[in-house]
Amino acid sequence: MDELISRVIAASGLNEELARKAIGIILAFLQKEGPPTEINELMAALPGAQDLANAEGGAKGGLMGMVGGMMGGSGGVMALGGQLMGAGLSMGQIQSVSKEMFAVGREKAGEDAMGAIVGAIPGLGQFV
Repeated sequence: MDELISRVIAASGLNEELARKAIGIILAFLQKEGPPTEINELMAALPGAQDLANAEGGAKGGLMGMVGGMMGGSGGVMALGGQLMGAGLSMGQIQSVSKEMFAVGREKAGEDAMGAIVGAIPGLGQFV
């Protein structure tokens, strides 16, 4: 996890606290929206990932959670973007964090797992 956090910080310019928060939000989103088998592979390949996801798992509420509920679901990638912006990230930082996270995911969990995750979540491909 330290390698992922360091790479996200280097790519995005975020401080460690915000990098951890952003990673946790994204991991919690992927657990909720992604294919279970491949998500389990990703989480197993990133020691400490479950702790970060659990820490941010409650961040689904608030305004974006209400908007997602009105949209008939979680709100998908748009709700994820809203959560990350609400945490203080710019659109450029969101893209940097996402690209770096998925690069590390490909290295650790493999291209097949990450490809299945991206393919299963509508709109995710534009961020990775």
